[in-house]
Amino acid sequence: MIHFKHYITMGAALLLTASCSDFLDTAPLDALSPSTTWKTEADAQKFAIGCYDGWEDGGRLLYMDCASDYGYNNFQWEGYKSFANGDMTEANAGANFYDYTIIRRCNTFLANVEGIEFADEAVKKDLIAQVRVLRAYRYFLMNWLYGGVPIIDNYDSATEAQVPRDTEEDVRTFIETELDECTSDLNVAPSERGRIAQGAALALRMREALYYGDWATAKAKAQEIIDLDLYELEPVYSNLFNVSGQDSKEIILAVQYILNTKALGVVGQMYNNGDGGWSSIVPTYNLVDDYEMNNGLTIDEPGSGYDPVHPFKGRDPRMAMTIIYPGADYVKADGTSGIFNTLDKNNADGSSNANYMTSADNASKTGLTWSKYLAPITQYSNIWATNTCPIVFRYAEVLLTWAEAENELNGPSTEVYSKLNEVRNRVGMPDVDKQKYGTKETLRELIQRERGVEFAGEGIRRADILRWTTPDGKMLAETVLNGRLERRIGTVGTGDDPETRATITQNPSPEEVLIENRVFKPFHRYFPIAQSILDTNPALEQNEGY
Repeated sequence: MIHFKHYITMGAALLLTASCSDFLDTAPLDALSPSTTWKTEADAQKFAIGCYDGWEDGGRLLYMDCASDYGYNNFQWEGYKSFANGDMTEANAGANFYDYTIIRRCNTFLANVEGIEFADEAVKKDLIAQVRVLRAYRYFLMNWLYGGVPIIDNYDSATEAQVPRDTEEDVRTFIETELDECTSDLNVAPSERGRIAQGAALALRMREALYYGDWATAKAKAQEIIDLDLYELEPVYSNLFNVSGQDSKEIILAVQYILNTKALGVVGQMYNNGDGGWSSIVPTYNLVDDYEMNNGLTIDEPGSGYDPVHPFKGRDPRMAMTIIYPGADYVKADGTSGIFNTLDKNNADGSSNANYMTSADNASKTGLTWSKYLAPITQYSNIWATNTCPIVFRYAEVLLTWAEAENELNGPSTEVYSKLNEVRNRVGMPDVDKQKYGTKETLRELIQRERGVEFAGEGIRRADILRWTTPDGKMLAETVLNGRLERRIGTVGTGDDPETRATITQNPSPEEVLIENRVFKPFHRYFPIAQSILDTNPALEQNEGY
């Protein structure tokens, strides 16, 4: 069997039959032809591995919270800033996810593999099912982001490939049918890290159902994953996002990056100026404010103990494991320990502070930096070529999906509280207060907050604020993505307690704290299709509003 860690190298050797369709963005010009491939089981194995190359982009996962209230992208040209501030147009469509490369590879594999004899028919079925799941994932991603997209065949000409969009519902039906048909053919446990197995297929089916409010299916698929008895919560939350935690039993599927083969450079862009990074992807105070206090009360509840002058004091421990905040202890690029300071223009010795929020374009404009996947910086020998493996699905999502779906179906129950408490207790947070969160509506509020802080920085926040609604029936995004995005100012001291080193100025000048004004209109539910894509395929119609 071909070892999966070499999938990029092998996949490059056996990619796709050439296609003349620029619209579908399909095959490299040097791809091998069917006459020289598709002879043996080894050919099929190698080609399937090539289907994994780009099935998901780890950089997209890390950037995607910048399209929500929890993240900020400072550089327009990187393609995510517009998703949050609402200035997308056909000509300025932002980062592009309308891409059929992987789908065409999968189609080519599925069209040719049936004629190959395998030593073990179960191996053949498993391989076919892996590719079908990869293809379903790509359709799911595009369908959610753009609305209905074409369900394609293999075409012989660019003209033939100019096909119209299928409806969003039709694409959903295709995805669901594919997953329901092929999941049982998959191995129960992945043969290697990064491979699709039953848990990953069920997780995709679960997430798709959750996003569209199919609560019964979302709960059922979550339960099927639980019943596999393969996954469990990682005891130390922060370890999930370190290289040392990549084999955690919590991880159902992650995008694989390999040193000296296919490394991930986006991580370097996330570090702050003083550590040689660009601060391209940074968290916001909207996220900070969503963390409960460590006593289980929200920051605006009487008796919570929250102090806006020292906002990092006494918070949910996940905050410090997710965000490097002003005053926090952290490891610098040279390996020495330091105090993270983005609030003071100058260092104690009078020199300029490279991390001060407005000192340079590549200083964090919020004054915050992600800790997930970044800390400690010394885990990477080169921050611009890392073996970071961003997580796509993990077991905590299964538990929180089960809880959310069951609450929507039947309201609070002992089982719902138990699954929520399992996630909360992992980091030392107290059990859910059953009296305070004793109705479907109040528990919904807690579940949404819990999901937000648990998965912050992992790329799913925008989908959540699009699917969740406020009491008036509007998307939550219409509340949290309309208005001012602000930083906080103040000073950082040298006390022993990192949680109180930062002193935040109250009632600051509005001009001094403004980062950008954000706008979200209902048609921003979907991203625009870039004009260049519309020009190539005249049969496509643009999303409403653009």
